[in-house]
Amino acid sequence: MRKHDINSESLVSYNPKEWVRFLINFPKADTVRKLLPYLGLMAVYAFLVAILILEVFGLKDNSDLRQISLMHSLLGFVISMLLVFRTNTAYDRWWEGRRQWGALVNNSRNLALKLEPLLDKIATEERDFFRTMIPNFAYAMKNHLRTGFIEQEFTESALFHLTDLDRDGHIPAQISAAITRKVYELQRRGIILPEHLLFLNAELLSFMDICGACERIHRTPIPYSYSSFLKKFIFIYCITLPLGYVFNLHYLVIPFAVFVSYVLASLEVIAEEIEDPFGTDANDLPAETICRNIKLSVQQLMPVAASASPTLSGRS
Repeated sequence: MRKHDINSESLVSYNPKEWVRFLINFPKADTVRKLLPYLGLMAVYAFLVAILILEVFGLKDNSDLRQISLMHSLLGFVISMLLVFRTNTAYDRWWEGRRQWGALVNNSRNLALKLEPLLDKIATEERDFFRTMIPNFAYAMKNHLRTGFIEQEFTESALFHLTDLDRDGHIPAQISAAITRKVYELQRRGIILPEHLLFLNAELLSFMDICGACERIHRTPIPYSYSSFLKKFIFIYCITLPLGYVFNLHYLVIPFAVFVSYVLASLEVIAEEIEDPFGTDANDLPAETICRNIKLSVQQLMPVAASASPTLSGRS
């Protein structure tokens, strides 16, 4: 299970044109660091195979064991196609998650943009409610897709308090429902006209649509049978490499086997990391940054009145 940090940031920032940096730098997210123990074991295994075949048993170049390399030639195309499909599928999930978070940013801004002229400056409590609850939904969805509700990231307003939430329930749904109830309450009081509801309805509904789409990605992993088969395939392919190529490469089979294992295993590791992009791994989505941007945008679009004025609660 992943460990999450409330202050952690995701998604490595980099300049794709800095080739030298990629060659000499090994950040925490780099697959070399993650696979180093396994690559070390592969090097030891390849060395032992080379010792046994070349020195202990003294097998000749015409040994039948050499024909194992034919298997790698035949299966190389198959494993490459499987890994391409695996990586593309994982990236599609990552990109779909980014699209959903981008839609949340746009719809949060649009909702604030539409509400701002509909609420008079004297509606301080109502304006403060939307200023806090729209960003609260973003933070709640982020934490819902991770570890759960985090009190420190919830901002209270005069019309909605922390105690109004059911901690055991679906927090984003509760916040979305509170926003929707408030809009309909303003309509019943005559502050928002019925036609305004049609104007606001798309953004109100979009919050739970976005949350549901992210939940679908988060809770639907790659089928177990496919993932299990691919890992077994990579393992068998890699451990048989030294057996077939030791006759041609001799002790050079050690770096050869390590490099091929690194390439194949890295593709699987990368796919595993990005297929669920809502955590705190280095290549996951920068949800904290997105939430802060939503909060800043909503506060700018719905500024606080210069001085405190009576609320609209008594208007009809």
